[in-house]
Amino acid sequence: MTISETPTLASRNQLAERPLIWLGAITAGVVVTNLFAPQILLGQIGRSLSMPAWQAGLISTLTLLGYALGLLLLVPLVDLVENRRVILRTLGCAILAALATAFAPKPFLLLLGTFALGASCAAIQMMVPLVASMVAPERRGQAIGEVMSGLMIGILLSRPAASLIADLWSWRAYYVVSAALMALLAGALGRYLPVLQSPVRASYGELLRSFPRLLREEPVLRVRAWTASLVMASPSPPSGRRSRCDCRRRRSASMPRELPLSR
Repeated sequence: MTISETPTLASRNQLAERPLIWLGAITAGVVVTNLFAPQILLGQIGRSLSMPAWQAGLISTLTLLGYALGLLLLVPLVDLVENRRVILRTLGCAILAALATAFAPKPFLLLLGTFALGASCAAIQMMVPLVASMVAPERRGQAIGEVMSGLMIGILLSRPAASLIADLWSWRAYYVVSAALMALLAGALGRYLPVLQSPVRASYGELLRSFPRLLREEPVLRVRAWTASLVMASPSPPSGRRSRCDCRRRRSASMPRELPLSR
């Protein structure tokens, strides 16, 4: 399916082209913070729930693994289900998962919540074709670039924002704030997103089986896929608070001790 083949039924409250692009960019920027913020919160979460280091490291791993599975298993639903409905339901799952993570009393429930949150963040990639379909063909590349710019800004701001919220309140407060922001976005999207129904007549299994063929036939897709995978696999920085504490310990250990003055 191509965007040009997709019929669109405008909603009564449909936004103009520019506000719709801004709404898509803000949605992508807010939702993507849930994928990278855990990397800076590992230290606090681990200490709060008495998690060993290997288990705390699974928080970020399972979040990104959930996102990868969401891209593989959830994004194809936009070719089967009306787009606004699937986006809102996926975003609703992200809100519930963020709240479940915020109030998780045990490590297992926390890890389960972060995995579900990562999978639900696939709503980002559902927004891109919907926004692009509402733009004139000659401006679709620019529209997609602007939405992805919101995504990149969200990635850049995710760690400092999470660190600031955790320092002011706690790591649980970050997930509560994230859920509140996504709830506001869900309200705006439910009001202003257009109805978009794909003309594709294929089963869910056929869509999944089409992925290997697309990779074989589209060299540009292979390059973009490898680039994105390398970016996502790049090492993340350690938790900021933990690294500052470690630095203080190293400095104190390296400083010579003062000898008592003899009288």
